[in-house]
Amino acid sequence: MPRVMGVRIRAPGDVDVLELTDIDVREPAAGELLVDVAAAGLNRADVLQRRGLYPAPPGIPPDVPGLEYAGTVAALGEGVTDWRTGDRVMGIVGGGAMARQLVTSAREALPVPDGMELRDAAAVPEAFLTAWDALVPQGELREGEVVLLHSVGSGIGTAALQLARGAGATVVGTSRTPDKLARCRALGLEMGIHLPPADREHPARFAATLQRLTGGRLADVILDTVGAAYLEENVASLARRGRLVIIGLLGGAMGHLPLGRLLGQRARVFGTVLRGRTPDEKAELAAGFRRDVLPRFAAGELRPVVDVVLPMEQVREAHARMDRNETFGKIVLAW
Repeated sequence: MPRVMGVRIRAPGDVDVLELTDIDVREPAAGELLVDVAAAGLNRADVLQRRGLYPAPPGIPPDVPGLEYAGTVAALGEGVTDWRTGDRVMGIVGGGAMARQLVTSAREALPVPDGMELRDAAAVPEAFLTAWDALVPQGELREGEVVLLHSVGSGIGTAALQLARGAGATVVGTSRTPDKLARCRALGLEMGIHLPPADREHPARFAATLQRLTGGRLADVILDTVGAAYLEENVASLARRGRLVIIGLLGGAMGHLPLGRLLGQRARVFGTVLRGRTPDEKAELAAGFRRDVLPRFAAGELRPVVDVVLPMEQVREAHARMDRNETFGKIVLAW
């Protein structure tokens, strides 16, 4: 089995458990691609996996992080006809993207938009696929609605902001950093709410501010990466028939759910994640994204927001930057 350079998590812990070493990469099976990886985006899930809090799905290397990649096709598995060697591709995987090569399903790969550098393309798949899937197919976002985006300066937040504005929605964003709200205005953010860190003694409070900013309308769709710490205020922020879409649990997994408010508003609360989906579900998502969203990158309507590109050798520094919440948009690691 060939061996290539990749990032490995020696054991759960701080950034010092990350190392560059040789890892095994198998040949592509039927329906798969072998990809020469040029760059990989760093995500909160990678940080959680490093800490031992978010294990890889079955069949995925448990100690090689990386959920998204951009690169070129190096070899084709049997039966693959939609791709050629040398094609520029990007996509999401269950893990293993932080290696010089990876094997992925040909049905889940996406073409890199014309004119986009591979380093920028590595910042597209996880953020934009997650945001689009949560807001449109699942959140049923419609023109003229109000969207509340938490952590709007994050990779997913900046992607969701562009997608929501493109759908004709009014966007309100929250952030713990006022500077990130100011920078998001250049992407179309109309209203921002600065939120200090929340805890049990000082829970988040934003429903009243949202109500004031929207003239009493509240939010038709809320995209939440925080979870329990924001749950009660999120429900209080929902308009009639509003939809709360939970895509992360950085603020805890157990919270108090005001059911009476849900009944009165005829609102919905649901969660979604990409990593654990079946191959057919991931292929269906990729096909819809390729059809409905990908052309908008080439047209200049959408763009990945990249905070910094670091060499893969600086993976520890990249994790430390994310731990310190210093980023605006995405961190990309490049070979």
